[in-house]
Amino acid sequence: MQVIQGGSSGAAYFFKGFELIQTKGLRRFVAVPLIINLIIFSVLFGYLISSLTEWFVLLQNWLPSWLSWLEYLLWPLAIISMLITFSFLFATAANWLAAPFNGLLAEKVELYLTGKPINTGGFVDLIKDVPRLFAREFQKLGYFIPRALLCLILFFIPLVGQTLAPVIWFLFSAWMMAIQYSDYPFDNHKIPFARMKLRLKEKRSQSMSFGIMVMLFTMIPIVNLLVMPVAICGATSMWVQTHRQQLLNKP
Repeated sequence: MQVIQGGSSGAAYFFKGFELIQTKGLRRFVAVPLIINLIIFSVLFGYLISSLTEWFVLLQNWLPSWLSWLEYLLWPLAIISMLITFSFLFATAANWLAAPFNGLLAEKVELYLTGKPINTGGFVDLIKDVPRLFAREFQKLGYFIPRALLCLILFFIPLVGQTLAPVIWFLFSAWMMAIQYSDYPFDNHKIPFARMKLRLKEKRSQSMSFGIMVMLFTMIPIVNLLVMPVAICGATSMWVQTHRQQLLNKP
């Protein structure tokens, strides 16, 4: 059993994930998410690079001539927006494909941290549980899409939208990252999605600081390949110390 040290900031739990992925006995459960990350990153990053020039031309054409001076302000914002969008798409695709393995990693991390196994059965039971796991992913998608569309609309509001939309999109994406990775340990205990969201809102500053760290590291090439297993381990550590006892009434 691992004794958990430290405070309650979400950022601290995220960095705890870097320590946990190196732990003997957990490394083999980290391997599959890493391989999936590598494949998805290669495909999406190649598409992003090939599309940058086209997007910049569209941005230039969108600006009227009398606002051409704004090009120097909007280009950095456009790059940041694209990086944030790429980061979220990358994380979303990776989490969908690796969902069963991510839940298994969260289970093994919780066992390591608490010394108490979760009664989820073996690999055969994991395969049987795949439909339910993907149904849970659809719940997250249903929560994400309408809010993402509202954020997208902001981008089409002249000046104000181009200034505020990237910030709002980043914060919303950070919140979604907190939901995405915290959901694995919550779901291992069959805690309803709505109850999980409510609990994260009760610890909003912790959840947001965790999600912000995930987003920042997802925007760093190469390092972002590690983000998924690191975030799962960090979120499971946060679950064990912050949520587990109250929700399960377990010491």
